[in-house]
Amino acid sequence: MRWRAARQGRADTGSTVRRRRVVVLAAATGAITGLLVAGFERVVNEQAFQRLLRLPLAVQAGAPLVGLLLAALTLRWLAGGASPATSDEYIRAFHDQSGRLAPRPVVGRLLASACTLATGSPLGYEGPSIYLGAAVGDAIQHRASRWFSRDEVHALLVAGAAAGVAAIFKAPATGVVFALEVPYQEDLARHLLLPALFSAAASYTVFAAVNGTLPLFANAGRPPFNLADLGGAAALGIVCGFGARGFVALMAVAKRLAAVGRPVVRALCGGLVLAGLVVISRATFHESLLLGPGYRAITWSLEPSRALWLVAALFVLRAAGTAAAVGGGGVGGLFVPLVVQGALAGRVMGNLVGVPGSSLFPVVGVAAFLGAGYRVPLAAVMFVAESTGRPGFVVPGLIAAATAQLAVGRRSLSPYQQARQAGHLERRFTLPVTAALRTDAITTPSDTTLLELHDTHVTQLRMRVVPVVDGDHFVGMIGVRDLLGVDRARWATATVADSVRTDVPTGDTSWTLGRALSALDAADTDHLAIVDGGRYVGIVTTGEILKLDEILSLTDAPPADAG
Repeated sequence: MRWRAARQGRADTGSTVRRRRVVVLAAATGAITGLLVAGFERVVNEQAFQRLLRLPLAVQAGAPLVGLLLAALTLRWLAGGASPATSDEYIRAFHDQSGRLAPRPVVGRLLASACTLATGSPLGYEGPSIYLGAAVGDAIQHRASRWFSRDEVHALLVAGAAAGVAAIFKAPATGVVFALEVPYQEDLARHLLLPALFSAAASYTVFAAVNGTLPLFANAGRPPFNLADLGGAAALGIVCGFGARGFVALMAVAKRLAAVGRPVVRALCGGLVLAGLVVISRATFHESLLLGPGYRAITWSLEPSRALWLVAALFVLRAAGTAAAVGGGGVGGLFVPLVVQGALAGRVMGNLVGVPGSSLFPVVGVAAFLGAGYRVPLAAVMFVAESTGRPGFVVPGLIAAATAQLAVGRRSLSPYQQARQAGHLERRFTLPVTAALRTDAITTPSDTTLLELHDTHVTQLRMRVVPVVDGDHFVGMIGVRDLLGVDRARWATATVADSVRTDVPTGDTSWTLGRALSALDAADTDHLAIVDGGRYVGIVTTGEILKLDEILSLTDAPPADAG
């Protein structure tokens, strides 16, 4: 008993030390991310985009075209043909147990996003910020992997993503919730909360020290609300849910267009559409409200004197512009475009219910549209609370975000989101088949006599099924039943080749354990040979897969003195 208690004490101490190391690394990830995002935002926004807004209309109209062309060339030559995805890459990597964010695509995508955003394409800065933070966390964890358990395989990936959102929006709690919520449509990555908290706090502190704490957009006053306002928030949630559903469908079409044809041609087409929309925007609103992430569009729309049709027109033009930028291969985020669409939808709703000067409905629209578009209602409400600093917006925002989820259905901006976390056994099924592969299993050549097979493999080695190979080429399987089906008097002369079953299923080294189990079940067998281009690699059995869970549970936590 004393020995067992001492062993448990050492394990608890080791676990505490490991958690402290993880937290320190998460804070370091946040600090580095905050500094890099601050530099990215200052160079791209302050030094490039803000100067663009002071140039003639002809330059502003043509700038997005130039940016999309530069982004296409950067992705092709510097990023090795990588896609324009940023936030989606974080979600994809989160669900890929063996996946990493390779350095070359990271550098290429970040430069392509700088080209896209600096020239005014209507996308958000949060996409590259999330991607940058996730890449920083992934790189640090790769170097210190011995300090992380198997369940923490993407701890710093999530911490870095939280840090990216926390920095660019100056909203640390939003960063934490978004990074934990966005991988799933109906769940949270709760077990990674602590690293995300420390990383987001460190990132916000560093970013604010460099770029200040000025909020993204001002929301003055403390708007009261009554039951009628809550009813209006619910109605607005339904409207924004359907609006987000249409926006997601539009972005899905744009993403498909961005994946076909030649990148330069796509960039030219998207840039020409954006040029036309910029000209229309200037003629309609007397300002270039189509350019940039859209904070100026929100401020413009909140003026009580704005006509309802103008706000509605801006809603349509911004959606079309975002689709053109995505379809043209632009690299940027869709979080802020959702925010803009929600604010404009709320402004229209406020006019319709007779309160055009109220900031309640635009803010509630942000929560509803954003929460529905990315299926992140908690992050949307948190964003509203942090960006406005007004608790009076939270309850209507919650109602609107919840009702919007009913209208949006199963749609989401990210194709990599999963409905919910898989259970313990389900997660094992996603492991590669090599995790349970036996490469030392005894085989036999096809010219072995049945008597030799019986005396050696069955009697001495107690094998019920034996893989048959010629050299490294897999031939089939032979079992005890096949042996007993031959007259014993013929065993000395008959060979394995006469009785081997060649119609047995085989697996591939690229399979998962789940696929291997399905093949075993379909063939009603316990043994599955794994081949690679016809070459025998090893064998997987139902027993080995079942034992794997116990083995992994013993190796999930590193030893107390690791590192």
